[in-house]
Amino acid sequence: MQFLEQRRDQALALFRIVIGLLFLIHGAQKISKGTELLSWPGGPAMLIELIGGALVLIGLWTRWAALLCSGAMAYAYFVVHQPRGLLPIQNGGELAAVYSWAFLLLAFTGAGAWSIDQLLRKSSKKSLANA
Repeated sequence: MQFLEQRRDQALALFRIVIGLLFLIHGAQKISKGTELLSWPGGPAMLIELIGGALVLIGLWTRWAALLCSGAMAYAYFVVHQPRGLLPIQNGGELAAVYSWAFLLLAFTGAGAWSIDQLLRKSSKKSLANA
């Protein structure tokens, strides 16, 4: 267990990177399908998936980006999928539900290792220590 605990930040970073990349690709898919930027809700969803996915991927403003992405996927689940059936397996909303919970987890945990957020935090601590 100590082995796993020592690598917690790296595991969290890998989780963040994979989720961010998959979400970014999900948004890019909407571009290839010709989703109009001004269409509701596809256009704003596409922007959130592209920009939010990229921010989460690189670990910049991770908590805020993840919170926005989580909310967008909760909206997608309850407005688009849930009217088709009660359970995610019935309404095709499994992916929206999983993304919503994954991003909510990242909103609470932060970026972990290998992130711009971490670099900025370290840089800020150094400048405060040198002042």
